[in-house]
Amino acid sequence: MSGSVNDALVWWARVAPDAVAIDFDGDAIGHRALSGWADGVAADLRAKGVGPGDRVSVLGANSLEWCAVALGAWRLGAIVAPFNQRMLARELAALVEDCEPAVVYCDAALRERLEEVHRARPTFGIGALEDVAKLCGAGHDAVAAPVGEPSDPTAIVFTSGTTGRPKGVVFTHATIAGEMHEWSLIEPIEPNGLRVLMVLPLFTAAGVIWGLARTLLHGGTLLLQPSLDPARAVQVIADKKATTLTGPPIVFERIAAAPGFAEADLSSVTTAHCGGARVPVDLLRVWQEKGVSLRQIYGQTEIGGSATVMPRDEAAAHPEKCGWGGIFTRIRVVDSGGADCPPGVPGEILLRGPGMMPGYWRNEEATNAALVDGWLRTGDMGVLDEHGYLTFVDRIKDMIISGGLNIAPLEIESILQELPQVGEVAVIAVADPEFGETPAALIRAAGTLTEAEVVAHCDARLADYKVPRYVVFAESDLPRMASGKIAKRELRETYADVPKTHPKVR
Repeated sequence: MSGSVNDALVWWARVAPDAVAIDFDGDAIGHRALSGWADGVAADLRAKGVGPGDRVSVLGANSLEWCAVALGAWRLGAIVAPFNQRMLARELAALVEDCEPAVVYCDAALRERLEEVHRARPTFGIGALEDVAKLCGAGHDAVAAPVGEPSDPTAIVFTSGTTGRPKGVVFTHATIAGEMHEWSLIEPIEPNGLRVLMVLPLFTAAGVIWGLARTLLHGGTLLLQPSLDPARAVQVIADKKATTLTGPPIVFERIAAAPGFAEADLSSVTTAHCGGARVPVDLLRVWQEKGVSLRQIYGQTEIGGSATVMPRDEAAAHPEKCGWGGIFTRIRVVDSGGADCPPGVPGEILLRGPGMMPGYWRNEEATNAALVDGWLRTGDMGVLDEHGYLTFVDRIKDMIISGGLNIAPLEIESILQELPQVGEVAVIAVADPEFGETPAALIRAAGTLTEAEVVAHCDARLADYKVPRYVVFAESDLPRMASGKIAKRELRETYADVPKTHPKVR
């Protein structure tokens, strides 16, 4: 398959056979050994009847075996369709129905959950991830990848389902190679020089595409972690000279708060991209003091993950902005009629670029709604300034319409994050008999904080209609999706009755 991740692995197995391809928390494997392992998995898949175009799913925590299954599937020309291991059987059944995998490899701890799905829909085989380890170093014959087209699907990454049932975003060989080529021009990388610290789950686009696929394309080293352990992340960055770290603000916040961060040598980090929420200015400063430029990115899985990033020399002065696109990626902001908005006027963000999906897996209706005249409709609201720099405002569906006025929860959240007593915050719409909707602030406090202090802080910085009418203090961490973003849809369901259970504070 020309231009595929498999091609890259075969190349680096020959050119840099002993260079470490993946280091899973100290358990390392080189390119040649990893390529041989992919042959073993491919042979196992073929014996299970899997062929080109079939879907192979993985249900499990980050591991070397997870990676080997994906690489073995790619070697056969199969499509990798990973599942979120936190999903319950009912949720997994919907994904199985959608992508119809030929086989699902799973952790032993999740076997019972998968078998529950299998009993209701016995259309797929079950493989044990622990058995995949036995295929490493077994001396399997090389498996020749089938000849195909760059436009062939190679991965299906399911969206987080923030607005409903997850949709399968299709990645092709061309979209992966095209996007990584663009980013290699924006963020120059020496061959074998990319060292990615990956603390997010592999089943996300950040994991399987930006972690596994991108690293192998460049012949780099994926410093894969089981999950986010902040103290361990600091140690890995310093000891193993990680060059790249990407994640939502909470990843950088927790690493910065870890023991040893202040003393650690982070000079190897050349790329620190932060997305999914606006970067707090204080967080940016903390990392700057360590010599790391924390830069705001914007993108969606449907555009390949990342579409634009703020230039290094301007990130500190404009932490809220996300750059002006890429060498091959374009950004527009349009009004409800599809006309381009003038600078400073908010509208829907449209994107196009090499990483743009060809569509959602077997979902023509959703594809036609998202891809219009060659552009991706993001469903996000943003503003372009006179220089073309993008500022993300909020999800359009998260916008609060109060008395006919638009309120961006993200703006209120950014203001509240200025309070040192605020550990986490999310602002949602709740019903209001007078205005239709009104803002409610959900806060996990990191210190003593009162409703009156919250309101006073907002009163001094926001127009009166934007100030939260309800303040709710959560007793535990706010729920998050696998990407690290706060799960707003879940919060809206959980706190829908706030007007009945809490008094107005303003």
